[in-house]
Amino acid sequence: MKKRIVIIGGGFAGINLAKTLRRTREFHVTLVDKNNYNFFPPLLYQVATGFLEPSSISYPFRTFFGGRKDVTFWMGELLDIVQSQNKVILSNGEIEYDYLVMATGTKTNFFGLENIEKYAIPMKTLNDALNMRNTLLERIEMATKCKDEAERDELLTMVIAGGGPTGVEVSGVLAEMSKSIIQKEYPELKNNKGSIYLVNGADRLLVPMSEKSQNYTLDAIKSLGVKVLLNTRVVDYDSERVFFKDGNYIRSKNLIWATGVTAMKFQGIAEECYGPGNRLLVNNYNKVTDTNNVYAIGDTCIMQIDEDFSRGHPQLAQVAIQQGKQLAINLQRINEGNGPKPFHYRDKGSMAIIGKTKAVADIPKAGIHLQGFIAWIIWLFVHLFSLINKHDQLRTFYNWSIDYFSKNQDLRMIIRPKKIDK
Repeated sequence: MKKRIVIIGGGFAGINLAKTLRRTREFHVTLVDKNNYNFFPPLLYQVATGFLEPSSISYPFRTFFGGRKDVTFWMGELLDIVQSQNKVILSNGEIEYDYLVMATGTKTNFFGLENIEKYAIPMKTLNDALNMRNTLLERIEMATKCKDEAERDELLTMVIAGGGPTGVEVSGVLAEMSKSIIQKEYPELKNNKGSIYLVNGADRLLVPMSEKSQNYTLDAIKSLGVKVLLNTRVVDYDSERVFFKDGNYIRSKNLIWATGVTAMKFQGIAEECYGPGNRLLVNNYNKVTDTNNVYAIGDTCIMQIDEDFSRGHPQLAQVAIQQGKQLAINLQRINEGNGPKPFHYRDKGSMAIIGKTKAVADIPKAGIHLQGFIAWIIWLFVHLFSLINKHDQLRTFYNWSIDYFSKNQDLRMIIRPKKIDK
């Protein structure tokens, strides 16, 4: 009998675990996800701003695993885990398992701010990215017909909360759009392009990166015309005014929320199994605390045993990829009667793009810092080859080439599918 492995979540961690296990014949893998596709989060902002189409960063699970008898995809949502019976209850059925792997990633953290959750534009899923693209384009169109100057400014002013890679990348591409595309395609707005604000609660941007990267990023983002507000925390939003902790506010109809994520809690896993940020506590083999055959990998878990990362590994793609591959090896070793090997994260560095030909890259172990055009080229190729199939790589390279040489992109269509009642 083949061991049954159920993976909940098909992000970086889940897809790499399933991809590695499909090369073996000892297991039957069932991948469960609420979407029928894998997508590439680092490029969501390019879909949100009309520089890439959704299919360039996403790929159907069934196509990816096509022809594999030992890998099954199940589209559904997790409702409950019944550990005593080794089964999961989904929104549309039940599955039994020998090993359960939680790879559910994270969701947007609104920190209990109800108005921000209601009115702000999140940047976490492909649906979020498409909604952001449609919303911003609709408001730009509204601004072209608006006679009231103050209201037009509100429609065109963009406030991005969060000074991490996503916040920096979104503000940079919006600034470039404001200088090129809006001036060219919206003559009604020639003398009124609005303002772009990047707001961060810390005293610098890209906090986890080197000081050189932080300083270069701050100068580069300002040179694009972005107004950077440091040591400033967003505390409320009423759809027209973004309020800060110091009592000041900015009038804007566009608050893009790119500041913080949290993991999810699950019915059937005890409260004491969770650590900071709702992340599941795991040992150095990624087994969840106080469980026999439940594992967690990627952003949804926290491992505090690695001596180099006593506060847990960073919630980055490379951690998820490496944990997925390592767990696959360990499950094989356990099945063969051998002991598992502890996980050790190999830090390959971090990078962020600021705008066209502007980026930063840090490789700490080698003591290397790169910035400008060279870092931009490296960023392009690292992200290009991180896409899970060649079709996405070719489509993305094609779109980037058009953007670079024509200084334009024609993917700015407002398409809102009609809502269908369930």
